[in-house]
Amino acid sequence: MFQKGLKDVVAVHTKIASVEGDIGELRYRGIQVGELIAEHSFEEIAHFLWNGKFPDETESNTLHEGRDLPAHVKLIIDALPPETPVMDAMRTAISAYAHYNFTNQTIKQQAHHLTAALPSLIARHYRNVKGLPVIEPDKNLAHTANYLWMLTGTKPSNVHVEALETYLKLTMEHGMNASTFAARVTISTESDLTAAVTSALGTMKGPLHGGAPSAVIELLEEIGTLENIRPVIQQKLQNGERIMGFGHRIYKTEDPRSILLRDNCEKLAGQDGWLDLATAAETEIISLLETFKPGRKLYTNVEYYAAAIMRAIDMPPELFTPTFSVARMVGWTAHAIEQLSDNTIFRPQSVYIEKNHEIKRGSSLGCRNM
Repeated sequence: MFQKGLKDVVAVHTKIASVEGDIGELRYRGIQVGELIAEHSFEEIAHFLWNGKFPDETESNTLHEGRDLPAHVKLIIDALPPETPVMDAMRTAISAYAHYNFTNQTIKQQAHHLTAALPSLIARHYRNVKGLPVIEPDKNLAHTANYLWMLTGTKPSNVHVEALETYLKLTMEHGMNASTFAARVTISTESDLTAAVTSALGTMKGPLHGGAPSAVIELLEEIGTLENIRPVIQQKLQNGERIMGFGHRIYKTEDPRSILLRDNCEKLAGQDGWLDLATAAETEIISLLETFKPGRKLYTNVEYYAAAIMRAIDMPPELFTPTFSVARMVGWTAHAIEQLSDNTIFRPQSVYIEKNHEIKRGSSLGCRNM
C-alpha cells in the first residue's frame, strides 16, 4: 500500500495518548486531558506520561534537577553567534548532553533531566542574543514560573503563570505528530535519547509543524478593541481572506485544547485585556463564519488561544516554537521510552519510479536496514 506522507497509516501501538478528531477528544493514558490539567501540575502530568502513574510521596515531584546547566553546555551556548535562531541553539545544546555522565543514567532520568534543562537553554541563549545578563534558575519556583523568571528576571504574575501552564500541559503530547515520529524513528535504531530529541527539535523547527501562531497575533492586534471585532472580521470574509486560528487538520469538531484554553481565559476575565479580547473575538468570529461559510464547521484551534496567551505574557515571537517545545519535550521522551520497551526499527518501503513514471518492482538484496 502506498500512502503519500504515511497519512493515516498506523505504525505504532501506544498507551501514551489518543487523539479522536471526529469527536474532539484528547486523552493522556486514557484520561481526558481536561481532568488532568484541572487537578495536576505540569510536573505531575510529565511524571504520569513517563511512568503511567502519578508520583507518590517517595518520588520527586519537581523538575529542579537539570535546571543548572553543565559548564560545557553553558560554554557552547555562550559561543554561538547571536544570529543563531533559538531552535538551532536548542538543538546544538541538547546534542552536548551526549556524554558519559549523562548517558550513564536511566532513560527516564535522562527524560527528566532534559525536560528540566530546556527552559534554561532557551532563556540563556535568548538573553545572550538580547545583550542581557543571564538569569539563573530559581529552585523555589515551579517549572512554568521558573521559565518566565529566567526569560524576564522579574517574578511572573499568577495570571500569566496559570495561562502559560495550561497551554504547556495541553500541548505536552498529541499522538503521532511529525516530531514525535522523528524521535521514535531515531530511538528505534537503538540510538540515544539526546539523538532522538535532537531529531524531534529539527522536525519541530519546520514551519509546517511547529510554526508559530504569529498570524493570529497579527489578527488580534489588527482588531485591537472590542468594537472593532465585527467590522474587521466581516471585511476580511467579504474579501475572501482566511481567518487565522480557525479550522484544524485532525479535529472535525472543536479542538478540546482550545476549549480548555478558552475556559482558562474566561476564568481570568478582567485580569488581562488581551485574554478578554480573544474570548470576545472568538464568539463573534464563529458567528460570522457560520454566516459566510455555512456548513464548513470551522472551529477554534489551539493556535488561536496559544496566540492570545503568548501576546498577553509578552512572549516574543521568536520564542513561540521553542516554548511549544518546552511542553512537547515530555511527549517526545515518553514516546522514546515506550519505543524502546518493545522495539522494532522503522523501515518502510519505497517504490522506484522510472522517468516514464512506470513502477519498477525491486527485490530485497538482503542488506542491513541502512
